Amino acid sequence: MVANASLEEKFQRAAGVVCKQGLFPFPINDTSISIIKHVVGENEDELDLIFAFQQKASQTLDELTESSGFSSEEVRRITDTLARKGLIFNQPSGSGIMVYRLLPLMNVGLLEYKFMGELTGDDAEKELAFLFEKLMKEVRDNLQRNYEQLLPRFKMAPAIDRTVASTVAEDGRTIRVVRVDKVVETPEEFILPSQSVEEIIDKFDDIAVGHCFCRQRRKVLGDGCDTKAPTLNCFTFGKSARHTSSQGFARKVTKEEALKIMKEAEAAGLLHKAYHPASNESKPETSICNCCKDCCDAIRMWREGALPLINSTYYVSVIDVSLCTGCGTCVDLCPTDAIVLNAENLAERNADACLGCGVCARFCPEEAISLKEGLRKVFIPPPRLREAQPIGVTIK
Repeated sequence: MVANASLEEKFQRAAGVVCKQGLFPFPINDTSISIIKHVVGENEDELDLIFAFQQKASQTLDELTESSGFSSEEVRRITDTLARKGLIFNQPSGSGIMVYRLLPLMNVGLLEYKFMGELTGDDAEKELAFLFEKLMKEVRDNLQRNYEQLLPRFKMAPAIDRTVASTVAEDGRTIRVVRVDKVVETPEEFILPSQSVEEIIDKFDDIAVGHCFCRQRRKVLGDGCDTKAPTLNCFTFGKSARHTSSQGFARKVTKEEALKIMKEAEAAGLLHKAYHPASNESKPETSICNCCKDCCDAIRMWREGALPLINSTYYVSVIDVSLCTGCGTCVDLCPTDAIVLNAENLAERNADACLGCGVCARFCPEEAISLKEGLRKVFIPPPRLREAQPIGVTIK
């Protein structure tokens, strides 16, 4: 427990511990502290337990009892509450030992869990949505101020997510895949992950689906999505599915239901992004997001200069210019602006910015786009802004 600390000091300390979780630390400032205040409230036991994770983000019951000073019964009670609030992941390890992990503010953490369940649209949800929007703006401003110093660090980071390509076109035909003659080179002991949503779904007995947290949060902010896709298409698998369903963030579905929802997402032009534990693609997937190019927080933060896109993919699109008519469909659909119409009014693709999602090939009316095999990491730096621009909506 944190002795002789005021309530305000406990908020600051708890925010400091939460902000350093995940792949990218977030600023410890008035906004992040306000997020902790909003979610935890004036519950000092919860603040003290969060602070107990300052040295180790994942702890067993015995470890957390020792680091927090609470009894085992108290730890169970407090962590159960924090799990429902989206700050603790509490599931048994493979050996059956309960492990408690403190989650980051986002990617994947508090933001995702708070907005993937059923929402009411009340003032509390709006306040939290605006606080996260403000935090994203501050992350953007910090990166732009320190662009040259931070960008090399980002380049060294592992891929945050992995593209799972759509390989079936809008009319039901199979998208042509250009096979490579040589074996794809992978690091030693690397297990090539599943390359289709069908393979991923088939691996798991426990599958849960919640709402797209990005589009839900945008709706709360008054900026609804223009796609016709249902928002109930954010998937978790295995241990993550058991967690999200037990906390009320998602509901269990069958493999058949999951595949149906995935295909509806593809029909709406959304792209599949898979996540792995600690970005280790040799381990089974924990979740799949079906992302809209305009609403996805990761894509939007990249587009507006806040963070780079760091992605892993197995494909790159290939355009047959002899078949291209310059209709611009692929240009409109590409989530990373990797395709433009050149001086000859023909589609031209920048391989460095291609996520290999297959959306362009799926909807090309001339069947001019195919996918070429090749495992690679995609790093797309955020634009360098001359002046800070507001992200998404105006913060009042």
